[in-house]
This record gives sequence, C-alpha cells and structure tokens, in this order.
Amino acid sequence: MSAPPPLDPAYLRELLLFYADAGVDEALLDAPVDRIAEVAATQLARTASPARELPRQQPARAPEPARPAAAMSVPDDAQAARARELASKAQSLDELREILAGFDGCNLKFTAKQLVFGDGNAAADLMLVGEAPGRDEDIEGIPFAGRTGSLLDRMLAAIGIDRSEGAYIANVVSWRPPGNRAPTALETEICRPFIERQIELVNPKVLVTLGGPPAKVLLDANDAVLRLRGTWKVHRTASGAEIPTMPTLHPLYLLRNPAHKKLVWRDLLEIRAKLEELRG
Repeated sequence: MSAPPPLDPAYLRELLLFYADAGVDEALLDAPVDRIAEVAATQLARTASPARELPRQQPARAPEPARPAAAMSVPDDAQAARARELASKAQSLDELREILAGFDGCNLKFTAKQLVFGDGNAAADLMLVGEAPGRDEDIEGIPFAGRTGSLLDRMLAAIGIDRSEGAYIANVVSWRPPGNRAPTALETEICRPFIERQIELVNPKVLVTLGGPPAKVLLDANDAVLRLRGTWKVHRTASGAEIPTMPTLHPLYLLRNPAHKKLVWRDLLEIRAKLEELRG
C-alpha cells in the first residue's frame, strides 16, 4: 500500500498523535546537534577573538588641578546675619513680605509649596505666633489652617475675638519643613529676624506664643511650655518696646490632649483681661 501524500491533514494528524504517544514533545532536526559543543565553541571564539585595536596613546599630560566643589545651598550663620540685615530694612509688612519672598538663605524655601507670611488684621491689638506651617498651611498659604486653625478660631471666639478682625497670626518659620518635621535650630535662627521684625511692625498690645518653640525664640525661655504657660512674660523688640506676652499651648497639642483645654481657657481669660486693661 502506497503512503498517503505527506501534506494530507488526516495523515499529519495521525503522525502527530503517534509522536505524542511515543513521548516526542519537541521537533528535532534530521541530524543530531551537539548543543554542549556548540556553546563551548562560542565561548572559545570569544576568548580567542583578537583584541580590539586600542587608540594610539597620547603623551601623558600633567594632571589638572582639582577644581573646588560647587558651593551647596546649605544654610549657615552667615545667612542668619544676612537675614538680620534684610529684615531691618523693611518699613512695612508688605516690604517685609517681599524681602522674605526673595530671600534664598533658608533651605526650607526650596521644599515648601509657598511662603506662609501672616493672616488676620495687622492693626489688631492681639498677635499670635506659632512655630512653622504644616501641610494645610502650605497648601492654603496662611498660618493655622485646617483642624488646628478651626480650633484656634474657636479659642479666640470664646473670648469675643474674630480672627479676621481682632487678631494677627504668623509663624516663626515661614516655610513648611519637609514632612512636617520640626525646624532645625539653624533654620529657626535664620528665620528669627523676620518674625521679630514682623512683630515690631505690627506692634500689638498683647503677644501670644502658641507652643514651646516660639516661646523659646521670642522670650529666650528654656522651660517647657507647660511650665511657662499661664504666666505673663515680656518680648522686647529691637527698638526697645516691651510687649506683654502670654505663652500657651498649641492648638495641635490640644487636639491630641483635649484634657488640657482647661489650661488654655485660663490663659485665654488672662489674655482678654490684659487687652481690656491696656485698652483702658
């Protein structure tokens, strides 16, 4: 019986089934191939290949002197001195804001979204100062936004003060530190002349520091805020003015420790009484 045509589908199917039953799972060539020898020959060819012709060597030249590394934008004491000089030139809050916006001596400027300068009424008798902007402040561009801002508004309203008309609010540091970390001592010192000049230009009758860090900066106090709060201190400006200052707890601290709101309520009553006294 003659073999069927090799391209007959039925024949090819039967042939493939026969191969499968016989354990054939891979198509092979008619002649065997030694793959091991093939790989070995390839490796031998690589090692035996002539080296590439190297470019003709140039006469050795004397090494060039090392160039000094480019100066990095790292804050230092010189920037603090520069900040003092620039801040002293501001004759208004608008000038101070413009100077601060153009100041590049604090590295926080390059990681924050925007400058957070101040909020409220600059002609108010009361000024409050916190430490540094957080995420909400960095987004909105005003100090004490979000939950902390809402609580601060309620605190002021409790003693009859509207934030937008009866108070002016700022921070020691005007740019948000990355990840809401605390500003370093050097970052704070660089920003210090600007907040001191800001207070001097506002010239409030009463100053309130919110939290321990601003109390340490503006009052040169070393005690913890729980020991400082509730006692009147004095902030002295560069011009010699003395401003009664009440250290109290930060609204963010109160959100985490609501039991201490009663302490702040006592401070708020002291602040209201002092304002009434100074207004006559």
